[in-house]
Amino acid sequence: MTAIAIGSRQRDSRGAPDRPTTWREKVAILGALPKLMGLVWRTHRGYATAMVVLRLVRSLIPVGTLWVGKLIIDAVIQAAKGGGTGPLWRYLAIEIAIVLSGEFLARASSLLESLLGDLFSNVVSVRLMRHAATLDLAQFEDPTFYDHLERARQQTTGRIGLIAQIVGMAQGGVTLATLAAALLAYNPWLLLLLAAAVFPSFLGETHYAALSYSLLFRRTPERRELDYLRYTGASDETAKEVQLFGLAPWLTERYRDLAQRYFDENKQLSIRRSVVSGLLSVLSTVGYYAAYVVILQRAAAGAITIGLLTFLAGSFMRSRDLIQQLLLAASDVYSQTLNLRDLFAFFEMQPTIVSRADAPAVPQPIREGFTFIDTGFQYPGSDRWAVRHLNFTIRPGERLALVGENGAGKTTITKLIARLYEPTEGRVLLDGRDLREYDLLSLRQAIGVIFQDFVRYDMRFDENVGVGEIETTRPYLEQLNAGARDSAAPVSVPGPITEAADRSLAVSLLPKLPRGYRQMLGRRFADGVDLSGGEWQKIALARAYMRSAQLLILDEPTAALDARAEYEVFVRFAELMAGRMAIIISHRFSTVRMADRIIMLRDGEIAEEGTHDELVARGAAYSELFEMQAAGYR
Repeated sequence: MTAIAIGSRQRDSRGAPDRPTTWREKVAILGALPKLMGLVWRTHRGYATAMVVLRLVRSLIPVGTLWVGKLIIDAVIQAAKGGGTGPLWRYLAIEIAIVLSGEFLARASSLLESLLGDLFSNVVSVRLMRHAATLDLAQFEDPTFYDHLERARQQTTGRIGLIAQIVGMAQGGVTLATLAAALLAYNPWLLLLLAAAVFPSFLGETHYAALSYSLLFRRTPERRELDYLRYTGASDETAKEVQLFGLAPWLTERYRDLAQRYFDENKQLSIRRSVVSGLLSVLSTVGYYAAYVVILQRAAAGAITIGLLTFLAGSFMRSRDLIQQLLLAASDVYSQTLNLRDLFAFFEMQPTIVSRADAPAVPQPIREGFTFIDTGFQYPGSDRWAVRHLNFTIRPGERLALVGENGAGKTTITKLIARLYEPTEGRVLLDGRDLREYDLLSLRQAIGVIFQDFVRYDMRFDENVGVGEIETTRPYLEQLNAGARDSAAPVSVPGPITEAADRSLAVSLLPKLPRGYRQMLGRRFADGVDLSGGEWQKIALARAYMRSAQLLILDEPTAALDARAEYEVFVRFAELMAGRMAIIISHRFSTVRMADRIIMLRDGEIAEEGTHDELVARGAAYSELFEMQAAGYR
């Protein structure tokens, strides 16, 4: 799997990146922020610009309120000495206008940030799905990859809050600058007291933010296991076995133990963080009252007016709060950026199975077929060969059966043909040319496949079939999903979907479905109808028949069908595959004997090859297995 470069950091016992160890590394973490800002800007430039402008305008509200408050107090004192009250009411009207404006701007900011957040979440989720679709199948079979994917998924929501926080810091910075200018004009020492009091808290928060991320990173596998246990203990797919086998106590106890271990470690870190933060906050309080003493001394000496005393005290208090907020926000931004880099690290992962530049399309029609030349494959991280020393050809119009025990390498061969895997050694040729030289999309469009572990989509009947050739059926499916299914003019089901359902015998299910082709399947959504294993298999077969593929791969295509349905499926199959290549994987010899040629695999290598009659006559392993299975029917 493509490695993710996350820098030189400490690593835990499993080799996972831990927290940054140097200040240079900590500063480098913030490099993810410009990337995030670029994503937000591309999401909606108008909303992003308005959010920044509103925040900057709001930054002037606090200092304006404090200054007008100072003018009001001085006007009250002047009025008490016999002056007029006209200025007082004018200042009051100005303050009311400023406060109302601030409220309006705050609500406008909240609205824009909410809308931009929703858009951003949609855009990033789409990008994540698209990028995941480009990665290799082998990457999805790696648990470490799933840890990265899980952390990346968590960053698709709520990240706009980080941008709002950064813009809010800019807003606070402008406000602080205006307040600091006033404090600086009257006593420069006030700013030094503020900085000395608050800066230690910033260092403490940054340190513990890194520790918190380290814990989150290390515990990703455990958190995924918690999610799985929670799903297993409360899911419609597992409910039968959980109740029948009495698994609930065991599952809940396992969940409780794992959750408690995670809680205990997090609790210790949280307690240390709270104690240190409490001690550092004492410095902030001491600094504030030291500055307050300075202001009171000047007011008692008559050097400043009561209004100015109120303004300076308010400015100092607001400045202290702002500095604390800014430093804590900076610590939080740093903490979130530690997590945010996981999203961009995922986007940097690249597939190894790609099309070469100017790669030719698969020939139409294929003339020589697929040829394996001393081909072998090992799964990443495994010393065992899944298949090795494969030498055979499947020719146009030929039906080839692969048989063997579970784990013998049958499905691996089909994945090598579809370039879901690349050979570790040897080559796979198509019409005498290395398979890696062809356009990847063209190759996969030339292959129709139904795997043993096919997907049961919780979607409508027509969608479950239509996804087999999505480019053909997409306009119809999108029209329905856009609301046309509820319109007065009905939308007719495309011919390819009905034909595929007829070929696979899935059409026989329609009488029991109230809404026919528009029936929702599965129990996940309202009005869904669940199907038996054999009924789902007919749907999956229809999906494979959607393509006018040159090669059809059926991996245990009739495992869940009864004998009559199996016979009918293969009669149709023999008719439909006339003149085309087919690979059949099955443990049923009644199915296998319909093939033109049979390859028996053992431990990833070819043990026997020939027709059914030839292999039975040979009296070796194939014949033995055939006789064992046949004896069960006598």
